[in-house]
Amino acid sequence: MANRNKILIPEARKGLDQLKAKVTNANNPNQAKYEVAKEHGIPLSKGYNGNIKAKDAGKIGGNIGGNMVKEMIQMAKNELNK
Repeated sequence: MANRNKILIPEARKGLDQLKAKVTNANNPNQAKYEVAKEHGIPLSKGYNGNIKAKDAGKIGGNIGGNMVKEMIQMAKNELNK
């Protein structure tokens, strides 16, 4: 299945990667999903992962995406309060 999440502003990629690394406590944003999977005890490996349950895949992606949204909302609130 193709990834349908496209960044509307390509220049924002670096900032989004930094945010992903921050909310997952990962040094490398490309390793974030593996860190989250490890925290949840989900056996995620590089390459094909069609053997994991959809529920487990949702835990990984939901954790990353949900925390990124929470952090962006907090950042916006802080900017409004300045």
